[in-house]
Amino acid sequence: MTRALAMTALLADPVGIAGERAICDRRGVLYFPDLRLLTVSDLHLEKGSSLARRGSLIPPYDTGATLLRLQAVIADYQPAIVISLGDSFHDGGGAARMHSSFRERLEALMAGRDWFWVAGNHDPDAPADLPGETVRELAIGSLLFRHQPSAVRVEGEISGHLHPCARIVQQGRSVRRRCFAGDGGRMIMPAFGAYTGSLNVLDRAYAGLFRRETLMAYMLGTERIFAISGSMLRPG
Repeated sequence: MTRALAMTALLADPVGIAGERAICDRRGVLYFPDLRLLTVSDLHLEKGSSLARRGSLIPPYDTGATLLRLQAVIADYQPAIVISLGDSFHDGGGAARMHSSFRERLEALMAGRDWFWVAGNHDPDAPADLPGETVRELAIGSLLFRHQPSAVRVEGEISGHLHPCARIVQQGRSVRRRCFAGDGGRMIMPAFGAYTGSLNVLDRAYAGLFRRETLMAYMLGTERIFAISGSMLRPG
């Protein structure tokens, strides 16, 4: 993390979302310790193979890299519940194309815990021949998990889809990182997948989703999360 960002940010403490305590992990997952619940968004597994089928020949390493990172966070938290918050696969045939070794690794991560696949715009149907339950959205306590953020404000909503990032400028230096974006009532999660991009939280796609006076960006650093006030954010 650059000195510019370190000078303007504090290490993020657990955050409150609709009365629930949550940990924004620097690797891009959200963990609710009181619920033993871990959620991750926009894995986009098999994006490499999907692009290859369309003529874009890029290294097909994204699924393996993404699953290794997911394996590490699950090993650390040992959640009872995992929610994959939509666009888990880059297209509807992604699960069927996944190599058997990756499928076995994924099934090992799923074993012994409740696993929910939230339907996304890239993968609206249940992944082929994988365990877990596929849902359109999922309510647990005061929280509502869905892929795309609602246009009408919903307190306690946890969503993905927009791949948020944040940018700040300090002493002439610019820092841009993926982030969690929240205002205490709802949270939009960063994309987790190895081949995913990002969209600045000040983009018009986010218009009306947050209370501007309480907007926070929890930027992903190499070793920790940095909490940045919305007033410090810059477009771009």
